[in-house]
Amino acid sequence: MTEHRLPHQRPRRVAFNAWTYGVLAGMAWLVAGLATPAASAEPTEVTVRVIAKGAKFIGSGMGGVAVRLEDADSGQILAQGRTAGTTGDTDRIMSRGLTHAQSRATPDAAHFTATLELDAPRRVRLVATGPVAQPQARTTVTATQWIVPGRHLTGGGGWVVEMPGLVVNLMSPAPAISHPAGEPIRLDAKVMMMCGCPITPDGLWDAADVEVVATVLRDGKPVARVPLDYANSPSRFAAPYTPEAAGTYELIVHAYQPGNGNTGLDRTGLWVTE
Repeated sequence: MTEHRLPHQRPRRVAFNAWTYGVLAGMAWLVAGLATPAASAEPTEVTVRVIAKGAKFIGSGMGGVAVRLEDADSGQILAQGRTAGTTGDTDRIMSRGLTHAQSRATPDAAHFTATLELDAPRRVRLVATGPVAQPQARTTVTATQWIVPGRHLTGGGGWVVEMPGLVVNLMSPAPAISHPAGEPIRLDAKVMMMCGCPITPDGLWDAADVEVVATVLRDGKPVARVPLDYANSPSRFAAPYTPEAAGTYELIVHAYQPGNGNTGLDRTGLWVTE
């Protein structure tokens, strides 16, 4: 029997074959795409340590330092946590005989370690804020560097950043307590390095090298500036102050090391009655 078809019609066999070839070609493309190897992420270890300017590592005794590692270009957070551990070996850290190739950090020195899964080099920003347990002294330092997949950043103590400042805790007078005008008040402050290391006469951190001063404001205006002297106890500085008139006072106590610029501050309110 002869098949009859219009001139513009193609044989069914040819149409079927074209469809089949199209499907097969599509499947081949898909299989080829799936077979193309993707870049695999490599675990890359990063250890972060934060050292107090002029002193030791900031560790668990000060609540550690909050650490965030992020992609400097996209802002993506890669890891975050907190340093934990000791302040480290005093002799090793404070020795001036170490070469650049020698680490100041011992294994117990406070650190935060993260494993990043990297499939390409990243420009990584480190953001460190602390000491966590001393909110009035908290500061933030940042640093940026390239990290390459599989190339760990752990040698030489890891990624070490320096945090400037001093910790000042105003111990007396206590807040929210009224004081009569004309009677002396003891101003008492505890001043430490950012790692919590004590400041003492002739010590590694010499009390003679630290300026501690209270600025007294009454009703928002400065009325006195009172130097605080070492008070015969590690890190304690004190002086008397006698408010002459009633009013609302603010006490701002700062500590300053002229040798390296470290500075810290604490403040409180004071209510003086007639």
